[in-house]
Amino acid sequence: MHTVVVGTSGTTAEDVIAVARGNARIELSGDALSALAAARAIVDALAAKPEPVYGVSTGFGALATRHIGHDLRTQLQRNIVRSHAAGMGPRVEREVVRALMFLRLKTVASGHTGVRPEVAQTMADVLNAGITPVVHEYGSLGCSGDLAPLSHCALTLMGEGDAEGPDGTLRPAGELLAAYGIKPVELHEKEGLALLNGTDGMLGMLIMALDDLRRLYTSADITAALTLEGLLGTDTVLAPELHAIRPHPGQAASAANMRAVLKGSELTGHYQEEEAPRVQDAYSVRCAPQVAGAGRDTIAHAALVAERELAAAIDNPVVLPGGTSHGEGSEGGRVESNGNFHGAPVAYVLDFLAIAAADLGSIAERRTDRLLDKNRSHGLPPFLADDAGVDSGLMIAQYTQAALVSEMKRLAVPASADSIPSSAMQEDHVSMGWSAARKLRTAVDNLARIIAVELYAATRAIGLRRGLTPAPASRAAIAALRAAGVDGPGPDRFLAPDLAAAEAFVRDGRLIEAVQPVTGPLA
Repeated sequence: MHTVVVGTSGTTAEDVIAVARGNARIELSGDALSALAAARAIVDALAAKPEPVYGVSTGFGALATRHIGHDLRTQLQRNIVRSHAAGMGPRVEREVVRALMFLRLKTVASGHTGVRPEVAQTMADVLNAGITPVVHEYGSLGCSGDLAPLSHCALTLMGEGDAEGPDGTLRPAGELLAAYGIKPVELHEKEGLALLNGTDGMLGMLIMALDDLRRLYTSADITAALTLEGLLGTDTVLAPELHAIRPHPGQAASAANMRAVLKGSELTGHYQEEEAPRVQDAYSVRCAPQVAGAGRDTIAHAALVAERELAAAIDNPVVLPGGTSHGEGSEGGRVESNGNFHGAPVAYVLDFLAIAAADLGSIAERRTDRLLDKNRSHGLPPFLADDAGVDSGLMIAQYTQAALVSEMKRLAVPASADSIPSSAMQEDHVSMGWSAARKLRTAVDNLARIIAVELYAATRAIGLRRGLTPAPASRAAIAALRAAGVDGPGPDRFLAPDLAAAEAFVRDGRLIEAVQPVTGPLA
C-alpha cells in the first residue's frame, strides 16, 4: 500500500488524493516529531506563566477575556471540541472527511500549532485504521477555519461521538478506537483549539474538485470533437495558428485535443456541401476551445491557490520561533494571534470553478440540442430517433441535461460574496468557503452527467452518418463505450441505464483512456 510521509515541508495535492481516495497509509517523519516537540515546549512554558495567553489560558472568540486557571484547562480544551461539534444535516462523504483530517495533521506536523507529538500520532493512527468521524453538511462559515467539521473529527480523537469503521458500520467512536488499539487523547493547553482552526475541509474539497475537473475538461474536448463530426462541421477552426494569435494556454490545449481526436476523420469538412452551404459552424461548436480553454486557465489559477494553501500552516494563535513581537513569548519562541484562518483565497477559486463548470455544461448542452434538432443537425433524424414519431429518441435525455445545466447556473452563484457575522460580532466577516466547496462538489457531479449525455448523443449521431468513416480516435471511443454497455442507434429503449453507464464511463476517465492510444497523451 502507498505510504505518505508527513513532514515539516508541506505536502502535495497528490498526497491528499492518495489519502482521501486511495486510503494511503500515513507516517510522521522525524523532523515533524522534532518540530512538534519544540513547539510544545514553547506552549508549556507559556502555560506555566501567570499572564493570560489566548488559546492557552483564556476562553475563545468573544469569551477570550476570561483567564482560565490550571485546574480548568483540560476541561477548557475538551469543552471547545464538544461545543463546537455542532454540525447538522446529512453526513459528509468519507473522502472529504479523510482529506480534512489529513490536512489538519499536515498543519499540526508543521510545528506551528503547539500540539504534542502523541496527539499527531493518534490522528495518523485513526486515518490508518480507516476510522471516519461523522461530519455533517452544515456548521462551517469558512472563517476561524472549518470549525464544526474539524470539531467532529477532534471529538473522535477523544473517543466521543460516532464514527464509521472501515467496513462502513457506524459505531461509537470509543468502541472503534478500542477495537484498533488506539488510546483516546486527553487534550492539553491549546490543543483543542489547534485541532479546529483551519481551512482543511474547503481545501480538501478544492483539491479533489481539481482532480475531477481536469479529467472532465479533457473528456469535454473529446465530446466536442465527436459532436463536430456528428454535425459534419469543419476542423479548420482548430488550426494552431488561429489559437497562437490569442495566446491563452488553455484555449490552445483544448484546440490541440480536438485536433488530435479528429485526425483522419471523413466526417469533417462537409459544411459547404449542403443545399444551403454553411459559411461557419455555430458558436457552440466553433468556440468550444475558447470556452473550455478559459475553464482550463481557471483550473490552473485555482491549482496555484491550492498549492500555496498546502504550503501554509493555519492556526490561531500560531507558534513561531524567535523572540517576543506583539504576541506572548517565552525563551525560544512566541505565540501570535493572526487571521490566516480566513478562507477567502480558497473560497474565491471554489466559486470561480463553479462558474467555469457551469459554462462548460451550458455549451455542451447547446451542442447536444443541435444534434437533436432536424432543422440544425444537417441531415440527422429528429432527436436521433430510429422511427421519429413512433420513437422519441433522445428527446428527454436533453431535458435531463437541460435540468442539470439549470442547476449548474444556480450553483454558480458565489457563496463567498455572502457573510453573516458570528460570535457576538467578534467574527464579523466570514468567507463561506465551506459552502462554496459543497456546491462545487455538486456542480462537478452534474458536469460529468452533462458531458455523458453529449457523449451519448454524439456517438449515436456518428453512427447514423452511414457511408462516412469517423476518425480513428472516434472509432476507439465508440467501441469502448459500446463495450461498457451503452448501445448505439436503434428503436427506443429504457434510457436511464445507458445514461448511467455513459456517466460512469466519463467519470472514471475511460473515455480518455479509450482515445489516448490513438491520439497520444491529451492535455
